Amino acid sequence: MTRCIRPLATAAFLLAVGQVITGSSAIARDQDDDTAAGQWIPTGQRITPNAAAGAVFTELELGLAELPHFRVNQAVTTLTSHDGKTLLVLTSGYNARWDGTGMSKSEYIFVFDISHGMPKRMQVVEVPNTDSGIVFAPDDRHFYVAGGIDDNVHVFARNGETWSEDKNGAPIALGHHDHGLGIGVTPSAAGLDLAMDGNKLVVADRYNDAVTVIDLVGRRVIGELDLRPGVIDPRMHGVPGGEYPYWVKVKGNDTAYVSSMRDGEIDVIDINGAPRLTARIKVGGTPNRMVLNRMQSLLFVASDNADTVTVIDTATNRVREVIDVIAPPGLLARKQRFRGAAPNALVLSPDERTLYVTLGGENALAVVRLSEKPPDRVAALIPTGWYPNSVSTSADGGMIYVVNGRSSPGEHSGGCSVNDPNPTDCRKKNEYILQLSHAGLVVFPTPSEHDLRQLTDTVAANNSFRIRADRRDEILMMKLRRHIKHVIYVVKENRSYDQVLGDLDRGNGDRSLVLFGTAITPNQHAFARQFVTLDNFYDSGEVSGNGWPWSTQARETDVGVKELPMASVPMRGAFPYDVEGGNRGVNVAIPTLADRKRVNAATPDDPDLLPGITDIAAPAAPTKRVRRGRLWDAALRAGRTVRNYGFYCDVKLQPALERLPFDKQARACSAADPALIARTDIYFRGYDTRYPDFWREKEWEREFATQVAHKTMPNLTLVRFMLDHMGTFGQTLDDVNTPQRQVADNDYAVGRLIEAVALSPYKKSTLIFVVEDDAQDGPDHVDAHRSTAFVVGPFVKQGGRVVSSRYTTVSMLRTIEDILGIAPLSIYDAYARPMTDVFDLKQKNWSYQAAPSACLRRTRLPLPQEKAAADPSLCPAEHSAAFWDEKTKGYDWSEEDRIPTETFNRVLWEGLGQGPYPPARGGREPSPDR
Repeated sequence: MTRCIRPLATAAFLLAVGQVITGSSAIARDQDDDTAAGQWIPTGQRITPNAAAGAVFTELELGLAELPHFRVNQAVTTLTSHDGKTLLVLTSGYNARWDGTGMSKSEYIFVFDISHGMPKRMQVVEVPNTDSGIVFAPDDRHFYVAGGIDDNVHVFARNGETWSEDKNGAPIALGHHDHGLGIGVTPSAAGLDLAMDGNKLVVADRYNDAVTVIDLVGRRVIGELDLRPGVIDPRMHGVPGGEYPYWVKVKGNDTAYVSSMRDGEIDVIDINGAPRLTARIKVGGTPNRMVLNRMQSLLFVASDNADTVTVIDTATNRVREVIDVIAPPGLLARKQRFRGAAPNALVLSPDERTLYVTLGGENALAVVRLSEKPPDRVAALIPTGWYPNSVSTSADGGMIYVVNGRSSPGEHSGGCSVNDPNPTDCRKKNEYILQLSHAGLVVFPTPSEHDLRQLTDTVAANNSFRIRADRRDEILMMKLRRHIKHVIYVVKENRSYDQVLGDLDRGNGDRSLVLFGTAITPNQHAFARQFVTLDNFYDSGEVSGNGWPWSTQARETDVGVKELPMASVPMRGAFPYDVEGGNRGVNVAIPTLADRKRVNAATPDDPDLLPGITDIAAPAAPTKRVRRGRLWDAALRAGRTVRNYGFYCDVKLQPALERLPFDKQARACSAADPALIARTDIYFRGYDTRYPDFWREKEWEREFATQVAHKTMPNLTLVRFMLDHMGTFGQTLDDVNTPQRQVADNDYAVGRLIEAVALSPYKKSTLIFVVEDDAQDGPDHVDAHRSTAFVVGPFVKQGGRVVSSRYTTVSMLRTIEDILGIAPLSIYDAYARPMTDVFDLKQKNWSYQAAPSACLRRTRLPLPQEKAAADPSLCPAEHSAAFWDEKTKGYDWSEEDRIPTETFNRVLWEGLGQGPYPPARGGREPSPDR
């Protein structure tokens, strides 16, 4: 069922020059930076969507009477009609909203009249679910939309000046009956395209590794082809191919081209009769969207992870050319090319002399001159909003339309989301972090050659492409590298700065927003007071689904960018969590079916299910087009040693709870990354809210003692302490079963690890970096991305110096890379500055003694009696585990991002006795002594 949001009678509902399209809404929130120079985003870049002459940028508002300023998330596709009069914009993101009468979790199609160049919004059409596919019929009186996890196709018809679902029948069902290929995965109809005569529609079945062919005259499925080699030919069982099909382009009436993202190929299908595969064309990277030229003689394919556009001759189905689209020649300061530009959509100009390519990773549009000879194809870059997803042009080529997926959320005052089934005033605020991230549309006249040069300079400045390494930074990092031979990288879960350090006696904190202050997190407060207070640090990811990619690879891949918002919507189906090594619940780090089943008996008995070890969401290495672009991959390439404790454990496994699994020889982790399998402590438990971090630290300390004894401490140690995520209150071991106790447990585990290093022979050669993967849990008066971060060890400034330099997750990774002498991972960290303001080469000596929160005295953890804060009465009053279990009844704690995060934030606030939930800062400024 779809619902049409009727156009309002007011002029404010129209997109026209000087009316709804304005440039202020998306770039006015950066309080401490010059907005004329652009807005900082938590990736370390700036965005300047209004930079092009005549550009008009707006965040996309629904224009609902009951929610007049509700803006959508993740616009993914633009499409112009054949007659050039209509522009459609499709969303596919976190667009669940609460309007006071109930919850809507629909997606939207914005309909614009572009017959006069500038778009005039005519209508917004509501669709239950979508993915990315939308296409006009040849007569422009119908269009078709892929229904995503509803496994169907919607047909819309024009009636006068409005569009509505075709009354001839319900959406066309594809017939997969809620069954995708994997463990607990639903289907998803993704890209689609029409045959030239308009009678056949071909749909990519993203999670079924297939394409479906529909007869539109009879509105029925007439064929389906499983694209996997071993299904087509049993002699090829276990050979990868055809997996994660995404985009479709149909040549004439009989040939369809389908991008297989996991396998880096374009599959060619004969649809004249029963569909059959005729060719596989290797293109490399992660191919996504495609476009045919007017004569249909050339197919242009955008590939993330390769940062290229591949040109295919459709007469021979051979690759004619590969265009590197990251930047014009000579623009980048570094000679080495790093991945991360993320080309993800493309369109030809009407004269077909220019190809426009959206670069999600650069927040830019690449201008590719097809008449130029390589390597001068890329002529310019044009700034856009944050993460452009699609581009279209007007019929005469005079106007360009680009949609982007996200925006900086700004202050997170603590509004709740729509996830909880019980209505509350909190939910009506619609202020979950993904709801605060808005899609935008920028419209501008096609720039002149003179303007293109200036716009390219702007993109270069936004991404720091021309900034050469600072000599002072290089000298400092070089000196640190002489002394520091070991880095311990600790990643925790989800806390904001104000929620933990808002009560600190220094730095930009807000005491009114503190939930887990000094009494609960004495060690984190001690790190800040004893070393440095980082009060301007931002997690690059919004939630765990992109927080972990940012924390381990300094970027997201386009697959994750598109999947994450859809998967985060409550009660929307079984989307895969593809960002920590597993694909559709299958551990693809394990190459054989027998071994996969040995580790996880739930693995389907299918030799053609995701064969091989390719991870769909893994980043490519900087210099090779292989998906080995994570921090540990770079360390290993540089000859450094690596040991893993809890990173990328198979989240589908829930081994039996054992406090000391090594003693029982009970495996607690199966790594879901090929490079980590032999380097992972299998007795260190990964994500599991039932298991205290106290016991995780005990296991790390057991191995560390062996490393000390044998002088084998690795250069890079990865440690996951995650119980500050909280959860599963009625089942957690040793009565670590309330929010205070769980956060205190996490705090103490980090403190104990640092104390162990401080007391070891490695204290003079080891630095410890501590970061949250994201800051989605809890309000913050500065920004929803602001979080806690700590650097502890030798050569770190001491005395609690406040360092307010703007740093991000990317900055921390760059610092680790420089200290260990390993190469950057992406264009983000390659052009980021290290955190040099943290260090002082005179501070060689350091020590640390961990102190448990008094709250832990209420648990059954075997705490050392001599430690401070032994009196449990020093812990704030707390409710019982039964209280928290009841308040979070129905929550899914099995994986990150499965719970109603913002509703849980409210439950925490009220359950911890903080009084009314804060609508904003309450007017409180940081105290004068900060």
